[in-house]
Parts: sequence; structure tokens; C-alpha cells
Amino acid sequence: MADRSKITAILTAKCPRCREGEVFKYSAFNLPKFDRMHEDCPVCGLHYEVEVGFFWGAMYISYSFSVGIVLAVGILLYYLANDPPTWVYLAVVSACVIILTPILFRYARILMLHFFSGVKYDPSFSKH
Repeated sequence: MADRSKITAILTAKCPRCREGEVFKYSAFNLPKFDRMHEDCPVCGLHYEVEVGFFWGAMYISYSFSVGIVLAVGILLYYLANDPPTWVYLAVVSACVIILTPILFRYARILMLHFFSGVKYDPSFSKH
């Protein structure tokens, strides 16, 4: 699938250069291993950590995701649960962020790769 779109590559966690290679070794649902990445793209050989400490920047993206979840869940609880006690807000928001941590972690790194690595799509690296 050499003509894969950038959005599809991001949503399916594929390499930014060939848009075919997997970035992560295991599924997000494999909780003990959700954070394990390939060092290099299995299709085109791109080294994912383009510079030392590159993925530290993903913490800011992940933080933004978490803030969005806190706001969304807080607003939903306020309107749908008729402004429950503070402990309900804390429990529900904490549970949501903890449950979504593997997805937040992965997409923060994927967005870092696709938007901040300087790597551009090159169809010549595609196997198809």
C-alpha cells in the first residue's frame, strides 16, 4: 500500500518514511509490553529515535492529551452526573487517564515521529 495517507499512517502507528513499518512491537493491549518500540523500521530501516532524547518531547504531547481528558471528563460529569462530589471527579478522571495511558503514550510518540522528526514520506522505501 504505497500510497498510504499520513492520517492513516498515524492512526495505525506506522513509520513516517515508508508508512508501512510498525513502530511498536506489540499491541497497546499487551500491557506489560505496550511501550516497546522497534529501534528501526522493519520495512525501510529508519532509526526511530532520530536524536538522543528525541522522545522526551512526547511527554508534552501526552500531557496535552491528559489535560484534554481531564477537561472532557470533568465537563461530562458536571452535566451528565449533576455535579457530583469532588471524590467522584478525582476517581473517574484518574481511572480514565490510567486506562488510556498505553494509548496516550503511543500516540504521543507517533505524533512526535510524524510531525517533529523531520522525516518525510518517501514512496521509494515502500515494499509495495
